[in-house]
Amino acid sequence: MSTATATARPGAVLADLLPASRVRDVALVLGGAALTGLMAQLSVPVPGSPVPVTGQTFAALLVGTALGAQRGFLSLAVYALAGVAGVPWFAEGTSGSAAVSFGYVLGMLLASAVVGSLARRGADRSPLRMAGTMILGEAVVYAVGVPYLALAAGMSASAAIAAGLTPFLIGDALKAALAMGVLPTAWKLVSKR
Repeated sequence: MSTATATARPGAVLADLLPASRVRDVALVLGGAALTGLMAQLSVPVPGSPVPVTGQTFAALLVGTALGAQRGFLSLAVYALAGVAGVPWFAEGTSGSAAVSFGYVLGMLLASAVVGSLARRGADRSPLRMAGTMILGEAVVYAVGVPYLALAAGMSASAAIAAGLTPFLIGDALKAALAMGVLPTAWKLVSKR
């Protein structure tokens, strides 16, 4: 299939532009997990919060968008399972499921499927739609991560929101803005070939 055919085909995501094979899919899933683990190491502590700012969520949402719902979910499942099994690639080089921030990892699993599904509907092809996709994906991460933080850390809902959501909103806006440029630009470059 030529690049032009894949680009024009409804329901395609960026990963579909590569020649189809099981090897491709396995490599993409493992590569997405590795990228998420690598980006999790870009970590900055947030004063008053047990949750650091990382590149992990951005990577997880890009992986879901670029790979599609199924491969994106599988990629984040590999990331989560390997981290639970002891691979030190969660934020700040941690592993296991005991961290109060583990709910964000679970949220990323769901978010990768949501943004991947939206990408199959063309949400990654224009800046405005990509921004909306990223914001929705981030909302899914918080919808799981913040309640998990409250339960795991014994916080009230308002304390969990103050520690696990509010400090991250500006960074999330920047991530959405970055994604607004990255994926639509990738599609434009591919369509010119």
